[in-house]
Amino acid sequence: MRSISLVRIFFRMGVLLVAVTALGGLLTWDRPRDPATISIASADVFTLDPQRMSYMQDLRIARSLFEGLCRHDLETREPSPAVALSWDLSPDGKRWTFHLRPDARWTNGDPVTSSDFRDAWRRLLLPDTAADYTELLFPIRGAKEFFAWRTEALAEYAQGNHHDAGTALELWARTIQTFDRMVGIETPDAQTLVVELENPVPYWLDLCAFPTLAPIHQPSLEKFARIDAQTGFRRYDPGWTKPGVLVTNGPMKLVDWKYKRAMRLEPNELYIGPNTPVAKSIEVVPIEDANTAVLAYESGSIDWISDLTAEFRADLADASRRWLDRHRDEYELRIQAGASIDEALAALPEPDPALGERRDVHVLSSFGTDFWSFNCRPQLSNGRANPFADARVRRAFAMATDKQTLTTSITRLNEPVATTIVPRDSIEGYVSPAGIPFDIARARAELASAGWIDRDGDGIVENSGGDPFPTVDMLYMTGNPRVKNIALALASMWRDALGVNCEVRGKDGKFAKEDLRQGNFMIARGGWYGDYSDPTTFLDLSKTGNGNNDRGFSNATFDGLLDQAARELDPVKRMAILTEAERILVEDEMPILPLCQYVTLYMYDPTTIRGLGRHPRLDQRLSLLHRAPENSAIPAGSSSPSR
Repeated sequence: MRSISLVRIFFRMGVLLVAVTALGGLLTWDRPRDPATISIASADVFTLDPQRMSYMQDLRIARSLFEGLCRHDLETREPSPAVALSWDLSPDGKRWTFHLRPDARWTNGDPVTSSDFRDAWRRLLLPDTAADYTELLFPIRGAKEFFAWRTEALAEYAQGNHHDAGTALELWARTIQTFDRMVGIETPDAQTLVVELENPVPYWLDLCAFPTLAPIHQPSLEKFARIDAQTGFRRYDPGWTKPGVLVTNGPMKLVDWKYKRAMRLEPNELYIGPNTPVAKSIEVVPIEDANTAVLAYESGSIDWISDLTAEFRADLADASRRWLDRHRDEYELRIQAGASIDEALAALPEPDPALGERRDVHVLSSFGTDFWSFNCRPQLSNGRANPFADARVRRAFAMATDKQTLTTSITRLNEPVATTIVPRDSIEGYVSPAGIPFDIARARAELASAGWIDRDGDGIVENSGGDPFPTVDMLYMTGNPRVKNIALALASMWRDALGVNCEVRGKDGKFAKEDLRQGNFMIARGGWYGDYSDPTTFLDLSKTGNGNNDRGFSNATFDGLLDQAARELDPVKRMAILTEAERILVEDEMPILPLCQYVTLYMYDPTTIRGLGRHPRLDQRLSLLHRAPENSAIPAGSSSPSR
């Protein structure tokens, strides 16, 4: 059934030959081991270094390779014990004491200790690491000051006259001493970690479950560490994350990893904890072409596409929706009887190929926002003046964006249109600001107030000197047809509404990421999935100096509101402060142009695969994936078995 309908789609799109050729390469990979129990198509992994991660596909792998103090329940999202068996909180809400399980082990047999967390967190705080998530630890007493001290110390070292190994090592020794003296992290014994915060943080346990705060095995890492005598920086050779070298403490271990080919995970036989793996082996396959990923799934080479981005994905989603609508009553009866969603889906009658039906495409709400970033720096990377440094220009482009058309006609998935960065109604107690509406007349007025007017009637706006608005460089990562289609639609909208020319520029992920860091763009495709259940997981993206602030945006009032919220103990007042902070972003400054709330499309057959959660956070644990048991569906009207 799936193969027939897919072949028709591929022929219609004229990409069958290309896809088959690419799939041929996929299926001829050398496989020294037996086929994995579960195979996953995913975006390529950038790094397995937990402190340097920021992309969703990396974090997904980290949740199986590493285990932090806490973990999240897949359905309730409440923090629960992991390496820490329990914890205590002081009456003032500032001092956390974590009690680690004494039987926690690394894959080489060493015990997991409190110093492993301390060393990992110190590394996350070093400017040397250039981590995107350094600021997650700034609530700890002295953490921000330590980061500033190390930054200044490195600058002074670079300006000095003595650049040799001995002097660099002395600076490193002084750094360790300064960290121990300044930062509120204590390790009174191997199983106790004490953390002192500057102010109470209502989502602190949520942070402790985030993969970048996972521990590291310091002895194995040290073998790949060196001090750069010229800069004083502590550098790490990435070889420490290779198979056979990487030492981890999670339910799975890394068995193989070939860049741009495949990664294999298998159970960590030394793991003792709440996430005991069900999967016998997992293979993660990076397939750059989204259409090829679907063909690999259809051939049986892939069991789960973790982000279905094929050009025809809306057609596939419609096919699953039609099938479910036809059996909606029976489906709801099974859910009422206690079946899980996948159990209920698996028990329904087979899709009818003649009706173009299928059951394996799942549209899931996500705790994330799809957006485009404006480069807010005064100058572009080529040294020219940047028109997007003016908030009026950014607001004009935002008001000229017809988001409803994008979601109904371009993506055809009807995602909820977004006028805010924080997804509406996603966080209890938080009230979203209104944001900026679609209004072409106001958009043109904003652009004119910034000095850009069509002065010679050629359809292109010029400044007062007669210079046309620079061709807008729109950067995006290749591999997702949806992104390119949106980029082309935006370029057309802005040309028609504002009289500006745009040029879309697709680059491979790693190269595009570097362009973002260097500010080598005018507008760039972005997007963010919340890391914890608080508005700051989105708002911090625009804080001055934040590692994820690719826009180079800086606003003292906005920064001050975030600092004020961090000190506010009243939860209602704190949320009101954050609402005002977001209002500045989405109504006044507009460094980020929100388009829609994400929906994520999974492709898997619920009669075959189990273990995937459906909470909007979608931070799946690969260790829990497994094959569906035979005849596991719950009959309609019966009670649910204990699970």
